Amino acid sequence: MDITGICTVLRGGARRLAVHTAQQKNAALSCVIGALDGARRGILAANEVDAAKAEAQGMKRGLVDRLRLTDARIDGIIDSIRVVIAQTDPVGQCVAGWNTPNGLRIRQVRVPLGVAAIIYESRPNVTADAFALAYKSGNAILLRGSSSALNSNKAIAQAIVRGLKDAGADGVPEAVYLADSGSRDEVAQILAAEGLIDAALPRGGAALIRHVVSTAKIPVIETGSGVCHLFVDSDADIEQAARIAENAKLQRPGVCNAIETLVVHADIAAAFLPRLEAVFAGRAEFRCDDASYAVLAAAAEHAGRSGCVTHAAEADFGCEFLDDILAVKTVSSLEEAVSYINAHNTQHSESICTQSLAHARYFQQMIDAACVYVNASTRFTDGGEFGFGAELGISTQKLHVRGPMGLSALTTTKYLIDGEGQIR
Repeated sequence: MDITGICTVLRGGARRLAVHTAQQKNAALSCVIGALDGARRGILAANEVDAAKAEAQGMKRGLVDRLRLTDARIDGIIDSIRVVIAQTDPVGQCVAGWNTPNGLRIRQVRVPLGVAAIIYESRPNVTADAFALAYKSGNAILLRGSSSALNSNKAIAQAIVRGLKDAGADGVPEAVYLADSGSRDEVAQILAAEGLIDAALPRGGAALIRHVVSTAKIPVIETGSGVCHLFVDSDADIEQAARIAENAKLQRPGVCNAIETLVVHADIAAAFLPRLEAVFAGRAEFRCDDASYAVLAAAAEHAGRSGCVTHAAEADFGCEFLDDILAVKTVSSLEEAVSYINAHNTQHSESICTQSLAHARYFQQMIDAACVYVNASTRFTDGGEFGFGAELGISTQKLHVRGPMGLSALTTTKYLIDGEGQIR
C-alpha cells in the first residue's frame, strides 16, 4: 500500500471538503444512500461469502452475528446516514466568543481534524457509518476493516464512491479510501503515517486496541473493549432486573455494550438468582463465585438445566467473553459493588438496578465509565440510540471525547481573532 500517495489524495479531498457547505455535503450523502440502496443485492451477496467463511472457520456465533448483514441492517445503515444528514453541521459552530478589554473579538470555532483513519473488526456497517460521520464533519477518511469482512467492505465502499461521483460537484470521492489488500502491513503503515494522518481510531477487541495504542506514532482516539457490568442492588425490582439482564446479555452477546458480569447484592441473591435462571432458561452459561453457584446450581438442577452453571475461574471476572457466557459475582454492599466494578471494568458502560435514588446517584457518581445507567440495559450505549445516527465507536478515554462518538468527535477547534490595529 502506498500510504504516502493515498494520504496525499485524501488530504486534497479533505481540503476540498472543508469549503463545502452543509447543503452540499448533505446532497452528496443523499446520493450515497441511493447508491447503497441500489447495490443492496451485491452487498448482501458479498456479505454472505464473508459470513459463510467465518462460520466455516469456527468463528463464535456472536461474532458471526456482528459480521452478518441483512436487508433490515442495510435499511439501518441507510437510516443512520439520514440521521447524519438531518443533524447540524458542526463545522464552523462557535463554541465560545468574547471581547477582550483592548477590543479584540475572539471566537472559538469547530473545524475538521483533516484526515482520519479507522481500523476496525468484523462489522461492515462501520464502513458506511465512519464514512458518513467523517464526510459530514468535513474530514477525509482511510478505512481499514478486518479481513473477515473484506468482501462486504469492498462492496459498501464501491457504492459510497459511486454515490459521491453521482453527486457531481457536491461530491468529493477523494475523501474516502478503503485499504483492501487484506495485508496486516496496512495497519503498520497507517499507524506510522506521521504527518499524513491526523488521528487514528481503533474499533474492535481488546487485542486490536492494545496494538494500536502501543504502536501508533500518530494520535489515537481510543475506543475500548466492553467489559460491562450490571449490579442488582438489595432493593431492586426482581422482575425488572431479570429482564434488563436478559436484554443486556442475550440480545446480541457479541457486541461491546453487552454485559459480561452480573454483580448481585447478597441480600437479594436468594430471591433474584432463581428468577434469573428461569428467564435465561439455559441460553447462557453462568460462571459463578461460590455464593452465587450455590443458588444458581440448585435452581438450574431443579429445572433440569444443571449443565449451564459452573464455578468461575479468577480470569472470568474482567473477561470480555463476547459469547453466551455470564460471570456472576456476589457482594455485601453497594460500596463493594462499586469498588469491584471499577477494578474490573474497561470504563465502557455500567448499570445498576435499584429502587433507591440515593444508591442510584452514588453509583452514577462513583463508577468510572463513559456511560452509567440506572434501571436500564447497557445495550443503549450506541450512537443510534443516543440520537447521533451513526457512530465512530465508544470512546473510553478521558481526553477529547468520551462515550459514543458522533459528528463532533472528528472536529477540533481553532480561535479566530478580529482586531482593529491592536498591538501588544
